[in-house]
Amino acid sequence: MARRLRIGIDTGGTFTDVVALDMGGEDGAGGGPVTTKTPSTPADPAEGFAAGVAKVLGLLGASPEDVAALSHGTTVATNRLLEDRIDDLGFVTTDGFEAMLEIARQSVPDGYGNSYFWVKPPRIVPAHRVRTVGGRLDHTGAELRPFDAESAVAAARWFRDAGIRAIGVCFLHSYANPAHELAMREVLRREHPDAVVSLSCEVLREYREYERSVTTLVDAAVKPAMNGYLARIAERAASRLLVMKSNGGVLSADEVARQPITTVLSGPAAGALVAAFPASRGGHGSVVTLDGGGTSTDVAVVLDGEPTVTTEGTIGRHPVKIPMIDIVTVGAGGGSVARRSPDGALKVGPRSAGADPGPLCYGRGGTEVTVTDAHAVLGRIPPHLLGGEVPLDVPAARAGLEALAAGLGLTVERAAAGILEISAWNQANAIRQITVRRGLDVRDYPLVAFGGSGPLLACRLLDVLGLPAAVVPENPGNLSALGLLTVDVKNDHVRTRVVRDAELDAAVLAEAFAELEDEAGAALAREGFPEGRRRFVRSADLRYCGQAFEVRVTAPAGPPGEAFRAEVVRRFHDAHADRYGYCHRDDPRHPVEWVNLRVSGIGPIDRPRLPERPPGDGDPSRARTGTRPVHFDAWEETPVYRREKLAPGDVVEGPAVIEEYGSTLPLHPGFTARLDPHGDLVVTAAPRPGAAR
Repeated sequence: MARRLRIGIDTGGTFTDVVALDMGGEDGAGGGPVTTKTPSTPADPAEGFAAGVAKVLGLLGASPEDVAALSHGTTVATNRLLEDRIDDLGFVTTDGFEAMLEIARQSVPDGYGNSYFWVKPPRIVPAHRVRTVGGRLDHTGAELRPFDAESAVAAARWFRDAGIRAIGVCFLHSYANPAHELAMREVLRREHPDAVVSLSCEVLREYREYERSVTTLVDAAVKPAMNGYLARIAERAASRLLVMKSNGGVLSADEVARQPITTVLSGPAAGALVAAFPASRGGHGSVVTLDGGGTSTDVAVVLDGEPTVTTEGTIGRHPVKIPMIDIVTVGAGGGSVARRSPDGALKVGPRSAGADPGPLCYGRGGTEVTVTDAHAVLGRIPPHLLGGEVPLDVPAARAGLEALAAGLGLTVERAAAGILEISAWNQANAIRQITVRRGLDVRDYPLVAFGGSGPLLACRLLDVLGLPAAVVPENPGNLSALGLLTVDVKNDHVRTRVVRDAELDAAVLAEAFAELEDEAGAALAREGFPEGRRRFVRSADLRYCGQAFEVRVTAPAGPPGEAFRAEVVRRFHDAHADRYGYCHRDDPRHPVEWVNLRVSGIGPIDRPRLPERPPGDGDPSRARTGTRPVHFDAWEETPVYRREKLAPGDVVEGPAVIEEYGSTLPLHPGFTARLDPHGDLVVTAAPRPGAAR
């Protein structure tokens, strides 16, 4: 009987995580998730992708024909931007605006007191590769001067003769009328057919020329590499391929190839989405999520079951104004390198040993001490990973730590503990950045820790931040890959309509939302969703007149009439008060201004039903596999437990180590871990005398 397998594949810096779910055959009988990992292949991530698919199919005794769909989270676009691998990129803009990228924004990045100390980085496109074309639109889209075909042809031929194949096009006010940009694409197709072209009217149809230009150029920059990668993995996938987007949805590989910029936070987005489920099952609608990997750690906030979303993100040094889950990334993963700085201090990260050569204990030629080596030397992780597939060379790690510790004047244990302490504070600062800096009290939110290295420092983070608890889901090392199987198809569409609320014409509002929903519906139709299975979510960006930035609020369903308008404005006042501590609800001196209208088209998928765990007898000794020396405050013979043998209701007292395939939880003295009815470990600290909130 034919099987229906769905496979989620999340490519990380060190490992490629794979989860497969058997959705059952004609009889409807399926099974629980099957998880595995395989080393990532940074030189060509498609090789790690193919190896992961082959490995999980082998575990299931299945063939490629049994796979109904593959969902993939990728870092190809992200890494290209973070590493600044942007070559041979050209820019076409309106005549007279050739200095747009040089002028940029007046603000100086955080961390620099003023522009005297800040060296302006190179532009994404140098000035000599910028071409201008005649023609002009006003802010309503009305044509002031016609498109100049002669200068367009000259620009296209210049790029062709210079061998520049990736080109971004952004004309002034093309968000209101795309006609001139579409005409430019036709000229490029005719004069420079080998060019890969991105138009701002298709990438980001909203105002603010600088951000729209850079976002379009970033899309053009990653398009050749991303499309080549998608083509290679599509050859290896006999089934439908879905790719995770930064906005928390998936799209088919063909659709993603049109706008590869939408994948810049592909992998972390899936983890933030699925991490909300374990907490919500335990009655926590709002949590902080921490996805610890080999190269970095990604943190996000989930409020009332939904990750916070932003359009003010950056990747590396480039502003990327697309809808994305609000994630802060810090270079504090298992592969983060520890070193002695020139002034004699111990530093950890952000540089990583990655997958090749990796930490010293991997035995693949690594020469630098990493966070994983510190865990291994202190006995906090097992002497082999992935169920024995990756044996660790602990003596090599200890030798490297001895050399580092000698230069610092420390014992090996103190040096290793110092590495882990710095790594924990790096993660804590990322959590503070996404909570305290946004007006949230971090002590109100449980931590959901997942990823291969996510649970390793959970106990220390509870201490540092005063968090109420940490939740470690089942199979935390593969949670992002599992999340890829729970995500709906989603696309986002936007229009700029800058108008004061008192002057807003309901007919214009209705027409704009109808146009956006038609676009979203057409995209869902291309994804195979019939009209009855399409869902549309409206939102709008509003501000008080004179403000430079907007607040986004959801908009209700129904016809956009007077009641609709009043409800959106009410939600804006409430959201402004929540974010900034004040609003001008009844003050006519501060009128409200509408800026952007948005529609998200959603195609729901059939989510897998995960089996529940039967309760146990409350005795965790059945899961105990022995003891080994572990260093917390001192060396101590510490009990070791297998996670899969624990049952709901079991409570493990620290010090202890709880191991499973893909991840480990070192339980410090004074902490307890309880397995809840859903199989999630809930870690709490014992109350300390005199401790105050």
